[in-house]
Amino acid sequence: MSRGWGLVLFAVAALAFGLLVRGPYYLNIAVFICIHGLVALGLGLLMGGAGQISLGHAGFYGLGAYASAILTTRWGVNPWLAMGLGALATGLVAALVGMPTLRLRGHYLAMGTLGLGAIIQIVFNQADQITEGPSGITAIPYLSIAGLPLSTDHRFFFLVWPLLLGAMLLGGNLLDSRLGRALRALGENEGAAAAAGVDVPRAKLAVFVLSAVFASVAGSLYAHYLTYVSPSPFGFAFSIQLLVMVILGGEKSLWGPLVGAGVLTVLHQVLAGAAHQFPFFDGLETVAYGVILVLFLIFRPQGLAAPLRKPVSTSPPGPFPGAEREPVPQASSPAAEIAALPSDGSEPAAPGVKP
Repeated sequence: MSRGWGLVLFAVAALAFGLLVRGPYYLNIAVFICIHGLVALGLGLLMGGAGQISLGHAGFYGLGAYASAILTTRWGVNPWLAMGLGALATGLVAALVGMPTLRLRGHYLAMGTLGLGAIIQIVFNQADQITEGPSGITAIPYLSIAGLPLSTDHRFFFLVWPLLLGAMLLGGNLLDSRLGRALRALGENEGAAAAAGVDVPRAKLAVFVLSAVFASVAGSLYAHYLTYVSPSPFGFAFSIQLLVMVILGGEKSLWGPLVGAGVLTVLHQVLAGAAHQFPFFDGLETVAYGVILVLFLIFRPQGLAAPLRKPVSTSPPGPFPGAEREPVPQASSPAAEIAALPSDGSEPAAPGVKP
């Protein structure tokens, strides 16, 4: 099925769901699937398109949420304008941080973005004169359209799914553009892409900023949906959750992040319900995410959204039947880099050197 027909089916399914389902519980889950899907989509473009790992996207998500909260509650800025200003500020932060950070590669880039996310959450907790500290910011106004406040789950759902659809259209067009082809080349082999004339630093920075803007918009939606923000949802645990969403769904597929967001958002509700009924389940959510991540890295690294295909031999044909063939080296992916991390915290060995 083509991407265009897939988006049409998604729009029809979302419209039918919104018209037929009235229960606030299911609509609440659907709203969070769309919000998480928007953040994961940006991270998927970064990981699957450019081959870069980020463990700090929860920080960008929080920047958007706090920008909307502070601008609307302290200075009375229109919520829509606050969302745009938050996305602009987050994009500028991502650009300033990305210029030095994206010079790192592999595990070092992951650690650099992890540090960025930790710094942002520390600011949320410590700058209590601006962010109200751990207590958070309350009384955030609802978004409204033509004077109608989006104060119910049903109304808000009809805002978030068209925004997610628009983001997917933008992401699909990006992947089909000249920049998208450059990103795919960069994700496969950075050295070869540079040799072919790709401006590697500029391409990396562009997709990094775009993914941060997606996260910021999702954070603003989160703030105006719940009308309350605090630092706890924007920490390292949510960054890992986003990473699992992308890998679970498939980092090379445009649909992968949305599939992963749907599965993990529902799983979160199931585990929360289990913890409420059985106290010994409390705290096992992170363990479950880790188990899912490891299993998919081992048994299905291409993700749920990737089509099932028989493995195709990549070895060049030998000079005659039965001749030995040397395997073609395969380019690494963010998922493979995570799986290759040593379990004892030591430095990974250099290629060709025995540890």
